[in-house]
Amino acid sequence: MFVLVNLKAYPCDPVEIAEAAHEVSEDSGVRVAVAPQAAHLGAVADTGVETWAQHVSPVEHGSHTGSTLAEAVADAGAVGTMINHSEARRKLADIDASLDAADRTDLDTVVCANNPEQVGAAAALGPDAVAVEPPELIGTGTPVSKADPDIVTDAVEAAAAVDESVDVYCGAGISTGEDLAAARELGASGVLLASGVAKADDPKAALEDLVAPLS
Repeated sequence: MFVLVNLKAYPCDPVEIAEAAHEVSEDSGVRVAVAPQAAHLGAVADTGVETWAQHVSPVEHGSHTGSTLAEAVADAGAVGTMINHSEARRKLADIDASLDAADRTDLDTVVCANNPEQVGAAAALGPDAVAVEPPELIGTGTPVSKADPDIVTDAVEAAAAVDESVDVYCGAGISTGEDLAAARELGASGVLLASGVAKADDPKAALEDLVAPLS
């Protein structure tokens, strides 16, 4: 199982969380990555934790003020990127172009989608992974694996019908080891989470609890 911690724009210490994630990953053997704000990518990568960007723009070098260039993300130490998170939705053509940008720089990719139908469409674009995240559950603490398990199993089936090599992650409301174990049982090969770690009083303890079922 892969655990991707999205720090969004929360008022947290990205380096502290990255150090905790790296230590928990090393101790447990579970793959844990952190996706900080773009300005913090270098500092997070310096901790040794697997580092992901929250987004890369569908552009190449040129006149693109305000864009997040894939080459800059990779130079900062990131090895992967999310694309099309529900808080940063993109048109299909832009998702495809962002995947091309990530491919130029050998970044791993996960395309987020709201439902199994969108998962199938995203898988057809050839990312490394897709993540199903019903937006109404994001930040609620209620995991999709409990609220509507069929969404996860249907997403796994939708991706497999298009390309069996595309991994499926489960997001929205994930915060505990029980949530992670449920996602695995439903066929997901990873989870995306944010507030369960980024807002935790003790991020390391939260991560330890999260990976406990896998240790």
